[in-house]
Amino acid sequence: MKKIIITGGTGLIGRPLVQKLAAEGHQITILTRSPQKNRSGFPAGVSFVGWDARTLGPWAEEVDGADIIINLASENIGGDNFLPDRWTDEKRAKIRQSRIESSQAIVQAVASAERKPEVLLQSSAIGYYGPHGDEWVDEHSAPGQDFLASVALEWENASREVEHMGVSRVIMRIGLVLTTAGGPLARIMVPFKLFAGGPYGRGRQWYSWIHLADVVRAIVFLIDHPQISGPVNLVSPHPVTNKAFAKALGRAMDRPALIPVPSFAMKILTGEASMLVLDGQRVSSEYIQDAGFEFRFPDIDEALRDLINNEPFSDKMVDEKILEN
Repeated sequence: MKKIIITGGTGLIGRPLVQKLAAEGHQITILTRSPQKNRSGFPAGVSFVGWDARTLGPWAEEVDGADIIINLASENIGGDNFLPDRWTDEKRAKIRQSRIESSQAIVQAVASAERKPEVLLQSSAIGYYGPHGDEWVDEHSAPGQDFLASVALEWENASREVEHMGVSRVIMRIGLVLTTAGGPLARIMVPFKLFAGGPYGRGRQWYSWIHLADVVRAIVFLIDHPQISGPVNLVSPHPVTNKAFAKALGRAMDRPALIPVPSFAMKILTGEASMLVLDGQRVSSEYIQDAGFEFRFPDIDEALRDLINNEPFSDKMVDEKILEN
């Protein structure tokens, strides 16, 4: 049993991850802004401790003696609507600050701990690489130059100091997480339900995606393999173009995928945030596969059929695909 601290533990990834780790017998503490509001649906024994995700406070006492920290805290870059939210100056600041400040607070807590954690699992995103057309990118590829790439680079650097404190650090560069419980897939499904789905623009941009169950399984794999450190791409072995993604979603939902959304319309409606759907990266997962991880849902058709045909995650239910070894 390990003592594990999780930030972002009530989010799309965090909630099923907590369920999985608790089922394996680990002692879980969730750092949250609303410790009294987020207890519903979590296993007995999971602790909730308040923090502001910015500054050092009493919560830092939890870090002293913890074995692992999993930092998933971050502002949603796309919002909760059908189209991505515009990146106003305020939104851009929230995207950046939520990532940088929470990571810096974790570093300060580790520095103040007498017994420091063994590992920090730091979340990041494949947006680190920026748009790359048809080119494959891996963990050794250079960062991009756009807004999301610069945020991801700063996000990763914000926790670098723990390595000088003897703490191993894993940077989880997570791709497009697929789940019907929320996030981009839930938004993309809306026009398909109305028989108006299709690709964005020409549909040639690459989507490096991953089923939610495999994200959780991969994080547990990284916990169980402490020899792994540095950046690790968490994406399916088989990225697809946006056009292929739309066709696969149409097949899974038994809907046509014939009505494209013009690029110019997306740019007018969402501004710079249109890059979330109009740009992409073809990202390799070879590193984690070579380390021994096996994807349960490597192919887009199988992944989408599973997500569409089964109940979404809820506060009272955890999918057996995650709880299974």
